[in-house]
Amino acid sequence: MQALKKRKVFFVSDRTGLTAESYGSSLLAQFPGFEFESIKHAYVDSEEQALITAGAIERIAIMSDEEPIVFSTLVEPEIQAIIENTSACVINLFGTFLGPLEECLGEQSAHTLGKSQDVFGRTGYAKRLDAIDYALAHDDGVRPDQYDEAEIILVGVSRSGKTPTCLLLAMNHSISACNYPLTEDELDSETLPAVLLKHRDKLIGLTIAPGQLSNIREKRRPGSKYASLNYCRKEVKIAEEMFVRANIPYFESTDTSIEELAGSVIRSVRTLKIKNNPA
Repeated sequence: MQALKKRKVFFVSDRTGLTAESYGSSLLAQFPGFEFESIKHAYVDSEEQALITAGAIERIAIMSDEEPIVFSTLVEPEIQAIIENTSACVINLFGTFLGPLEECLGEQSAHTLGKSQDVFGRTGYAKRLDAIDYALAHDDGVRPDQYDEAEIILVGVSRSGKTPTCLLLAMNHSISACNYPLTEDELDSETLPAVLLKHRDKLIGLTIAPGQLSNIREKRRPGSKYASLNYCRKEVKIAEEMFVRANIPYFESTDTSIEELAGSVIRSVRTLKIKNNPA
């Protein structure tokens, strides 16, 4: 099997960097023959900060045989110019699209920093922040007494992809999602706990191939029973039987991107709501 080619990637932004990281990662995903190592520089909103970032890019360029890739959403031309002057492949995500959009709208852009949340009002932006706060505060089975506030509850064995899916639902879709890991006692009982069943219309199960689960767990607790392939097979089998018995949908996270998984979860929950609340 041919080894993956490696490349350093910078995500540079005058704000949080979420846009640069999200769009850049989507583009990089089209090149499966590479292993990318990401470095994020957020809040690059002055020439001083840009020079610091440019220095970091140059150091990587000197140390590496290949030029680093830079995805930038910097708006100020003077700041962007500093990044453009580095020994890197710089992809200006805003510059690529602003020109055609200016021509389409017949007006020059304002070159305003970090204003995407104001296009449709602060309500949507505030909802996204609330969803992120909720996902972080209700990760890994914390505060199940507050599940009334959740829009989606992901349930599955430990390390099946619940946390990253919840965070993506929050960041990209402003959905308040929490997750609940099935404990050994709950798996032994082969019944979903009552604290979950009272929110059946919000429940989505996640499952994963035992081999992949074993590999993931082995990195955290090498040589443990928790990471053994036989134990992972047992847990996955019981969890899937519990989902079927409780009549809740579940999705396979193996070899599925978080974006695809989140999309499947959203569609499933919408279907459940329509089914349980017909017009």
